[in-house]
Amino acid sequence: MQNILNSMKNIAIVGFSPDSNKASNHVGSYLIEQGFNVFAIYPKSIEINGRQTYQSLSQIKQDIDTVVVFRKAEFATSIVEEALSLGVKNVWLQLGIINDEAKQIAQNAGLNFIQDACIMIEYKRFKNDKSK
Repeated sequence: MQNILNSMKNIAIVGFSPDSNKASNHVGSYLIEQGFNVFAIYPKSIEINGRQTYQSLSQIKQDIDTVVVFRKAEFATSIVEEALSLGVKNVWLQLGIINDEAKQIAQNAGLNFIQDACIMIEYKRFKNDKSK
């Protein structure tokens, strides 16, 4: 987990909702506030929090090092495969999202992979531990 938290800079959030009451919006906004370059993947919106949205990872023209997933577990395998094709190094499935097939594909390809954990909670813990 620390290798992801130490290395992430350009983060794509798959399922970044424009609804400020949704966890994906809260987490995405937090990561933006922390200075990360965050890309919103959401098919139904043009802009979220002042940032352009994309319909897929492939539409992003910059290098992405980390993909955070807020979609249902059944979509994780195809997201991992797309991330692999783009050279992404880290895939993080948010709290409550578990897909062991995606995990196996990611690990076999050498990706750093986390599932069923909140990146915001873990990043806050990581920051607090670093400051001690």
